[in-house]
Amino acid sequence: MAWFLRSKENISETQQKEMPDGLWTKCPACGEMIFKKELEENYFCCIKCNYHYRIGTKEYVDILIDNQTFVETNTNIISTDPLNFFDSKSYKDRLKAAYESTDLKEALTTGTGKINGELISFASMNFSFIGGSMGSVVGEKFYRAAKLALDKKVPLIVITSSGGARMQEAAYSLMQMAKTSAILSELSEAGVIYITILTDPTTGGVTASYGMLGDINIAEPGALIGFAGPRVIEQTIKKKLPPGFQRAEFLLEKGFVDLIISRSELKATLIKMIRWFKS
Repeated sequence: MAWFLRSKENISETQQKEMPDGLWTKCPACGEMIFKKELEENYFCCIKCNYHYRIGTKEYVDILIDNQTFVETNTNIISTDPLNFFDSKSYKDRLKAAYESTDLKEALTTGTGKINGELISFASMNFSFIGGSMGSVVGEKFYRAAKLALDKKVPLIVITSSGGARMQEAAYSLMQMAKTSAILSELSEAGVIYITILTDPTTGGVTASYGMLGDINIAEPGALIGFAGPRVIEQTIKKKLPPGFQRAEFLLEKGFVDLIISRSELKATLIKMIRWFKS
């Protein structure tokens, strides 16, 4: 049985090369492994299935706003704790943790910038800041961004991403629905264009107010858009919801959104709309 014995030496061991962490990501929709640099170059969308990853204000500014034209506004407004709210921990502690973990000052960032040379008033929600919840400061910053658009007669473009009203501010938060809707009625009367870009997820009070009040409501592919979440609705009505319920494609079919636009085409689409309304 000697012919079963190995006649050659074992393959010599070599030092294993380690793969640096964070170079690849797995698409949660189709499972494709994507090189992160390639993902960034593809507007943070899956190269195989076009799944749109959640991104923040900085990325949207890079995608939509002309280079070095964005100027942030209303940076001095921060949330307070008018109700001395406490659940598992105090609201003040939640705000402090959000400041430290996100390096943001609120769930809404506002500013001015240019899209292909056209000046706009711009606002973008930050889901990473307490779930993009709408509190009194979010409402005030939105109001100021809309007022700037009204005064300068420039388009207002808002990117939404929210889990709803901020419960730690109770009625103060709910009042922002009326406040933001009121200033938008002034924009409408003045003929100033307002465009919303609904991203995943846009829910709660934001959907019920400025999220769905655009002259044109654009959605990103696959975005979850609604008031209450699907699970809450199913538990309430005791019925199974249809496939794709509250996703952008379902809402487009039912007439709740006007367009579904991929990020790669978003800037070109916006400039066409802005110039059409100006003509």
